[in-house]
Amino acid sequence: MLTIDAQVHCYERNNPGRPWHEVLAGPPEVTGEDMVKAMDAVGVDGALLVSVWTMYRWDASYALAVMKAHRDRFAVIKPVNPNDPKVEDTIAEWAAIDGTIAIRIMMGPDVSEDAADPGINRVLGAAARHDLPVNLLARGRLEQVGQMATRHPNTQLVVDHLGLAQPFAPPAPSDAWGELPKLLALASHENVAVKITGACTLSHEKFPYKDIWNPLGRIFDAFGFARCMWGTDWTRAVALLTYKEGVEAFRVTDRLSDNDRLTLMGGSLQKIYGWTPTGRAKAP
Repeated sequence: MLTIDAQVHCYERNNPGRPWHEVLAGPPEVTGEDMVKAMDAVGVDGALLVSVWTMYRWDASYALAVMKAHRDRFAVIKPVNPNDPKVEDTIAEWAAIDGTIAIRIMMGPDVSEDAADPGINRVLGAAARHDLPVNLLARGRLEQVGQMATRHPNTQLVVDHLGLAQPFAPPAPSDAWGELPKLLALASHENVAVKITGACTLSHEKFPYKDIWNPLGRIFDAFGFARCMWGTDWTRAVALLTYKEGVEAFRVTDRLSDNDRLTLMGGSLQKIYGWTPTGRAKAP
């Protein structure tokens, strides 16, 4: 079984050459070597390396450097700015870089809540032309995602982190799954997939987090495993669980068949992003 993590982050210590804009929850640094070591220790073969917007905004240079140093294990996803009039040029340049496989919109206060916004539509149109999936950090904006999916049926949209607000430290919110019906409503759009990333951080129990499986089961039933991708959102989750726990929770559960696990933990990602790591996890 090929295991691929749908979202991890790497970053270097804050320094004048590549200063942080803000501090992200996690260790002082997570280099490519650190991430590969963690993956090897638990048999994760590859990962999608998402450039850290909190720290680096639109500068994906560190993620690119890590990917180039470990080309057999990582592919890169870059945040883009829909408010930038030249965002289509940025996407075209990005699409031409080997090993970069998707873009991301951070749907925060500075991004329009109107699905007809010209900037958003420039991004979605350019992504389709270059065959790049668009990842969406869209908590609180899932109805807008549905409208975007309708306007751009040929653009692959991927909802990050179940589309739900997730904690940086315990405890999990009391109504952690309150927005789940809005996510399930997106299943009618065939061009929408879901990252099952950070799911363990929504648990009110200790490992193996048995209370996440009923709501996850509703997502799997609605979208099908072919449109769901497991991942850890490492290192955002360090205050809640270990990397091993985020991996093993999906391996030890009896709620997944072997075929479902094969699809969820790597198979669906390969088809949605068109990428397969050429390397394999090495024994620690």
